[in-house]
Amino acid sequence: MPRLESCAWSCSCAARGRHGSQLGDTAAELAAKVARSPSASSASSTTSSSTSSTLNWSQHLVQRSVVLFVVGAFMALVLNLLQIQRNVTLFPEEVISTLFSSAWWVPPCCGTAAAVVGLLYPCIDSHLGEPHKFKREWASVMRCIAVFVGINHASAKLDFANNVQLSLTLAALSLGLWWTFDRSRSGLGLGITIAFVATLITQFLVYNGVYQYTSPDFLYIRSWLPCIFFSGGVTVGNIGRQLAMGIPEKPHND
Repeated sequence: MPRLESCAWSCSCAARGRHGSQLGDTAAELAAKVARSPSASSASSTTSSSTSSTLNWSQHLVQRSVVLFVVGAFMALVLNLLQIQRNVTLFPEEVISTLFSSAWWVPPCCGTAAAVVGLLYPCIDSHLGEPHKFKREWASVMRCIAVFVGINHASAKLDFANNVQLSLTLAALSLGLWWTFDRSRSGLGLGITIAFVATLITQFLVYNGVYQYTSPDFLYIRSWLPCIFFSGGVTVGNIGRQLAMGIPEKPHND
């Protein structure tokens, strides 16, 4: 009898031990699930916020591109019309009789160039880690546009003894525009690069007879044209920088 009681007692203890271990395993699994659920929800929220940031950034990029394109196309129409009226730029007769007395390709090409330049300036600033903070306000940007239009007006209106004097004067005005409204190394470097590339493209177009300049003195074009491109690049760059203020930064994938 004592042996039977001891066997029964040992069996009941073993059963209780197995039941306790099963309960412990179940509790551990529940704890693991509870521990995993917050991390999963956190990962889901992080993914959704990243997607939302990407969409917002893309929308702002498209909006800035459209604004820069419209500004560039409008300024090209106005300034090109001024050059044509002063007989600085000569287009074929069939072109002059068209809308706005300008070639159809001038506004879209200048608008596209303005969009690229306006997006490139803040991108270069961010890449160099030198955010442009000098006179970051729309009033300053509007004054910069007014000075740029004045430089173009001077290129068509001012009469000098020769083109060299006019070119030196416009070069001084263009550098003064950069110093007054920009003063950044990236702005100076991009302005010079834009002037060089745009001058080469213009020489190619003139060489192929698309249009021409009166009294060319620098490889089929006027020697002051790079000054116009430089000041235009600085002006469009300031517009692009101002439009880029306050937008969400491009999300990074870790």
